[in-house]
Amino acid sequence: MKFGGTSVADGIRIRDVASIVRQNYEKGDEIVIVASAMAGVTDQLEKIARKASKNRDVSEINSFIKSLTEQHHDAAKNAIDDAKIVSSVIDELNAKIEDMSNALISIRHLGELTDRSHDYILSFGERLSTPILTGTLLSMRLDSSSLTGGEAGIITNSNFKNAKPLLKITNENVKERILPLIEKKTIPIIAGFTAVDKKGVITTLGRGGSDYTASIIGAAIDADEIWIWTDVDGIMTTDPRILPEARTLPVISYLEAMELSYFGAKVIHPKTIEPAIQRGIPVRVKNTINPAHPGTIIVKDHEELKDIVKAVAIIENVALINVSGAGMVGTPGVAARVFAALADAEVNIIMISQGSSEANLSLVIDCPHLNKALNALRSEFTENVVRNITYDEDICGIAVVGAGMAGTPGVAGRVFSALGKVGANIRMISQGSSEVNISFVVSKKSANISVKALHDEFKLGVER
Repeated sequence: MKFGGTSVADGIRIRDVASIVRQNYEKGDEIVIVASAMAGVTDQLEKIARKASKNRDVSEINSFIKSLTEQHHDAAKNAIDDAKIVSSVIDELNAKIEDMSNALISIRHLGELTDRSHDYILSFGERLSTPILTGTLLSMRLDSSSLTGGEAGIITNSNFKNAKPLLKITNENVKERILPLIEKKTIPIIAGFTAVDKKGVITTLGRGGSDYTASIIGAAIDADEIWIWTDVDGIMTTDPRILPEARTLPVISYLEAMELSYFGAKVIHPKTIEPAIQRGIPVRVKNTINPAHPGTIIVKDHEELKDIVKAVAIIENVALINVSGAGMVGTPGVAARVFAALADAEVNIIMISQGSSEANLSLVIDCPHLNKALNALRSEFTENVVRNITYDEDICGIAVVGAGMAGTPGVAGRVFSALGKVGANIRMISQGSSEVNISFVVSKKSANISVKALHDEFKLGVER
């Protein structure tokens, strides 16, 4: 079971999480817990680390340490009802916070934040939340033990900020360290997102890191299921903020979940389920606020294809870039130069489309990357091969996802007919070779009506 930041947001939530664990433990389940940092803490740590490297004033660091200490002390006192355990947990928190404070002071003195230091500071979010959850379970008379990702056995390369697990040695380590705890009825509480390299230096697993930790651990110990606990009932047919009638999908395939994750449904991160795919382990998404709800189960193969389309995802805060010019026609390597320039600028491309004339290449990227993407492309194409590089920020991406689309004639026709009826003007279309999704770009003002039209067309709000 992995519990996200909103699930462990404060002492009350942490106690709710412990109650969920106890209920499942008392049913006879063998449980391993992976916990995220408390909601917002990782962002705060990143912010203060960057400020420490640029600002000589120590008062801001001291103010942050005071606030972080109070936040975690309050959580421990509200979650744990045994005074001795509270005192022990607070002592552990204070020791960790002192280590973090010393590291921030060092960064301030050096005036530099290295990737290695970045990972060390950010690891404290999870390293502070896990002792509180462990103490809460102990106060409920459940034997539990708190471990960092490294202590649990996760070994990575030294690519700080986005380290890659070395799966062979990790699998061996995790089995050796976690299975004996399970056998003696101890519940391991593992800090998500964190690991170590071969030298024992702390690394982090990047975006979606705590989910990834859960999947790595689950695969290593051959778990029956991997449960991702979050603040929604599961993966939904669309964003319920746009359509209140959106419903939770009871079952989807790995491939569909990956497509939805890439296209804005941020319940899980795509790389989360890679270890699960390799072992064929189902991943279940559940809601800590509504634990009785069965949630969504993600399985290897979902043969039941009566639902041609499963969901409609909306991709916001993106921009469209058009690269065009008659000189592009028949000129080898233009697309390669576009992609290489953007890769060098660390710009992630979300969607791609090119017409058969080869005179136009369209790309969708995250809005915050727009300026550096434009600068990179303009620097790359100083000759006449590319005449125009234009952009539009007034757009949204929409993805229609479903394994039943593959090989089913007429799906694209239904999609674009439904959009035509509501007057949505399509700016760009992209379809992958898997045929599991059709993605396109519309103006922001057409986004919500487009989602509603497609949701209605494929009757996604109707219980099956």
